[in-house]
Amino acid sequence: MSRRQLSTLPLSGPILNALGRAGYETVEDLTDATPEDYVDLDLPLPSTQALFSATQLQTRRTAPLTQSAAFMVENAIYSTKFPQLDTLLGGGVKQGFILELSGPPGCIKEMLAFNVVSSFIEESKHVIFVDMQNMTSPATLNRVLPSSSMPQDILGRVQHLRMHALPDLLIFLRNLPSYLQDHPSTALLVLNSLSYPFQSPAGLSNSTRNSLLDRVKQTLTRVSASTKLSVVITSQLATKLLKPDGSAANFETGSRAIMAPALGPAYLPAARTYRVCIVPQSKTAGVFRLLSSPSAVQGTQPPIEEAYQLVER
Repeated sequence: MSRRQLSTLPLSGPILNALGRAGYETVEDLTDATPEDYVDLDLPLPSTQALFSATQLQTRRTAPLTQSAAFMVENAIYSTKFPQLDTLLGGGVKQGFILELSGPPGCIKEMLAFNVVSSFIEESKHVIFVDMQNMTSPATLNRVLPSSSMPQDILGRVQHLRMHALPDLLIFLRNLPSYLQDHPSTALLVLNSLSYPFQSPAGLSNSTRNSLLDRVKQTLTRVSASTKLSVVITSQLATKLLKPDGSAANFETGSRAIMAPALGPAYLPAARTYRVCIVPQSKTAGVFRLLSSPSAVQGTQPPIEEAYQLVER
């Protein structure tokens, strides 16, 4: 795979600047990207078309003649162990895509994250599990992952990290692309309770928070496109105030309140993300609500729902 700098491509300065801000550095970072992946760059349509044409030409020049194995990897799908959720996701968690799971405390979002980890390990993949609210431990993962269908070295395939401070998370994300280059067997990243470090720091202004979330987005965009890393994120819900017309409001202008994912949608690359809200209706039943997907932007159509029922073991 080529490690050429983006500046070697026949692209204009504004396009190269936009790619740099989004975290793209080399031609490899853009391999297999589609025009939809560049939506968040806010480029004019002609610029997007020029970018796509340049990267596709480079791919044709460097692609090997035999691509069956790569094709299988790029199109791999991993089950969440819940048929209803798999249905909403088009079969399960796709390689190179992001799944955000949000819901109230005590819901099954961590269980779903564990299930996805299980599916990846069953295929002998390696996983990074980052806990940001002291909710899990290596012992917890060892206990909840079924041993019957697992490789012998279960914990050897799961790297468990604790990061409770926002600076630690940002340093980890900054180093993630180079880590993945050195560890190509890593196929899944779980960011458990990602909303927590953004709630903790006192005095974090909205502009600073948004800037930091944009850095998260740049990294997720880059690693999902260039290394085909799948990402599962769990997040809490937060109260969102709305005006009568449905637009965002504050305590003075709001007429009603709803519960929504705490971090909002802007930190995620829309073309590669499925956002699912878990709505419990009892201790053992509830609804999976698909808020948005790469083919359905939130707010453009009613959310799709699938009911779930926990099975007692």
